[in-house]
Amino acid sequence: MNIVNCDKNGINKIVNAYENGQIIAYPTDTVYGIGCNPFNKDSVSKIYDIKNREGEKRFPILGFSKKELEKIVEFNTIAEKISEKFWPGQVTLLLPIRKEINDKINNNGKLAVRVPNNECTLSILEKCKLIIGTSANISGEKSILDSDECKTKLPEIDVLVNGGKITSLGESTIINFVDEELEVIREGSISKHDIEKIL
Repeated sequence: MNIVNCDKNGINKIVNAYENGQIIAYPTDTVYGIGCNPFNKDSVSKIYDIKNREGEKRFPILGFSKKELEKIVEFNTIAEKISEKFWPGQVTLLLPIRKEINDKINNNGKLAVRVPNNECTLSILEKCKLIIGTSANISGEKSILDSDECKTKLPEIDVLVNGGKITSLGESTIINFVDEELEVIREGSISKHDIEKIL
């Protein structure tokens, strides 16, 4: 495992690892995440193995900006408003995958997407644009908030970005849309009330 800091040199190594299909653990505004290039199917399947997770459940994708995420999912009017108000931040949106990229990521249906509010992650995303953004833990176990814990619990990671301990702002709120109606799947640090106020 290669441990790097979130500085210019470290980010160059992270980008190299990303381009070479390696698995990266990195700090976010909620928990440590584990990710790779979402279009590299071999790397994505490695993350399923590391997390000991069933292959049916899709991983969320973090993006540098809404503009980048618009290349992979379709935003409705409500999703537009929510993303403008709460991104970067702790709101995850479940949105339909664009038809033209279905084959690339081997998925139909919807993807969970978010722009995280973390300087280090955004520096990585500025170069990589999109990254798998699932929590760095074995499925069913507690989320990890400390880089040392990532080292011991997930030794198969190729690159660990040393962000020390995260002061988590709580889990992200996950929002789905059914016939343009908003449905909160998980209420995290941003309440349903906060979201409905802006609509």
